[in-house]
Amino acid sequence: MTTIGIVGCGAVGQALLKASESGAMTLPIIGITSRTDETAKAFLATLKNPPGYCSRDELIANADLMVEAAGGDVVPDLARATFEAGKDLMAISIGALLDHPEILEMAKERGCKLYAPSGAIAGLDGIKSASSGRIDHVTMTTRKPLKALEGSPYLVERGISVLGFTEEQEIFSGTAREACKGFPANVNVSAAVSFAGIGPDKTRIRIFAVPGLERNCHDILVEGEFGRLHIEIENIPTENPRTGRLTVMSIITTLQGIENPLQIGT
Repeated sequence: MTTIGIVGCGAVGQALLKASESGAMTLPIIGITSRTDETAKAFLATLKNPPGYCSRDELIANADLMVEAAGGDVVPDLARATFEAGKDLMAISIGALLDHPEILEMAKERGCKLYAPSGAIAGLDGIKSASSGRIDHVTMTTRKPLKALEGSPYLVERGISVLGFTEEQEIFSGTAREACKGFPANVNVSAAVSFAGIGPDKTRIRIFAVPGLERNCHDILVEGEFGRLHIEIENIPTENPRTGRLTVMSIITTLQGIENPLQIGT
């Protein structure tokens, strides 16, 4: 059975540990590492049968599959170390691949797999299928609560605080590449959509800040020679307002599917 090593103990890492303890995820987690040692160890102490806490290198040596749940800035070095050890990697912060395409080459050269769960989105199988033909355009519109967007690099650079907004406002319009750079904790999902379809420079993204909104909402429109695909998602956030529950669920399902003899979808 494939063994799992987790990098990061924030909302996603903790949710995976809870899923393992409850039996919702059956692949064994053999260890975890984090930049915040004390916080991670404190959380592990709340579990009945916690995995061990260890260094990144120890985790790579002992696990079959590394799961990144620590943010895009750790992905390049983690990918390099993981693939050099001949191990596979699941990258939650898929937006990091836009700035570091060499990660894909490393995986190919070493014969390793790089998993990218669908995360907070649905319909990627349809977009991937459509990409075998002509896609005319892909537009994704995201609406999020104010707290989920506050402090994003794009807003900080422009001296914008959304917390005082009293009505819905569009705060960004551009490409998926630009969106991932300006809102790295919010729209990794746009990277997934762009990889599945026509790429990060042709996929259009709009982001709205919505006072009083309690869900992370995504609306995707794809048109091409296949016809028209319209996807609407309303995600309930986890304890971290930037991360939806569906994100964690997709990670668990992807992990479980690794050893499932029945593979459903494109």
